Amino acid sequence: MSDELENLRRKIDTVDRSLVELINERAKLALQIAQVKTDTCKNQSYYHPEREALVVRNTIKHNQGPLSDKEMARLIRETMSACLALQQPLLVAFLGPSGTFTEEAAHKHFGNSIRTQAADSIDDVFREVESDHADYGVVPIENSTQGIVNSTLDMFLESVLKIVGEVELQVRQHLMSKAADLSEVKTLYAHQQSLAQCKRWLGANLPEVLQVPVYSNAEAARRAAEEPDAAAIAGIEAARTYQLTVLKKSIQDAADNTTRFLIIGKQEIGPTGTDKTTLLVSAKNKPGALYSLLKPLADNNVSMTRIESRPSHFVNWEYVFFLDLDGHREDPSVKHSLEALQAEAGLLKILGSYPKAVL
Repeated sequence: MSDELENLRRKIDTVDRSLVELINERAKLALQIAQVKTDTCKNQSYYHPEREALVVRNTIKHNQGPLSDKEMARLIRETMSACLALQQPLLVAFLGPSGTFTEEAAHKHFGNSIRTQAADSIDDVFREVESDHADYGVVPIENSTQGIVNSTLDMFLESVLKIVGEVELQVRQHLMSKAADLSEVKTLYAHQQSLAQCKRWLGANLPEVLQVPVYSNAEAARRAAEEPDAAAIAGIEAARTYQLTVLKKSIQDAADNTTRFLIIGKQEIGPTGTDKTTLLVSAKNKPGALYSLLKPLADNNVSMTRIESRPSHFVNWEYVFFLDLDGHREDPSVKHSLEALQAEAGLLKILGSYPKAVL
């Protein structure tokens, strides 16, 4: 072994010891913060999404490489997750079963030191958080190629929960099976959206295979694990969970296939300077009603990044609108817009102001 190599390894050993000391120093400070919170305020939440978002953004701001911003963000999230677990381990409900993209999104946002709880449906995720059986929930809201998840929007019509954060996950759809080769596959299990996202690849490579839609990709993987001539479309975690071989990676038709997830909870989130506000509004029954809802935004120079309509569930043929706005409800321009909207809307419900997704 060369002297140069040995010298470099000694330097790495020194850096590693420093890292251990610094991480533990951070953990000690986190415990001190927890004690101050306990002494000054009962029922104080130890997790603050706005603070964590600012820490991640500050880490990225000071990153000079060679590690990418994405990798640095992942490392600081895991460090914060481990420190938070010393204070108060979080229980996060997600759309199950184990191995879904929603579970992957939960770990991306909160880190791997949380406890997770699989729910059978989006409705059940909301109920787990509403009943305090879980601290937070993670639910899908939209996909870049397949659009909005209506069942999530519908839950906000009746739920008291707030949106406290968002996370974007680049979705990689993999074909997995117990079979050794594509030619052995006779049946394909997948969520309906995954089948749609991989339509062109499936048509070119598995045109004769029977496609069976199931309620989640993890369920698809579970079924494929029980049948020697079946395959599933799912994420890499599902392949590990159900001990399947990945026959083909990244078969989605769109290279930038991304799903956005919402973090739901009960707390109000303070501004970070890079925020989003989501509203539920209904228009009064009059000519130009939709225009009257959008005009306050234009008057106050507030950008609307998304609008979706859904049946109100209260009156036939009456609709409500979900709006995503740039900015926090406490920002002056957004605040003035909301005051003007209140006078025009039949119903105005602020679902939450929260930090925009970071990497």
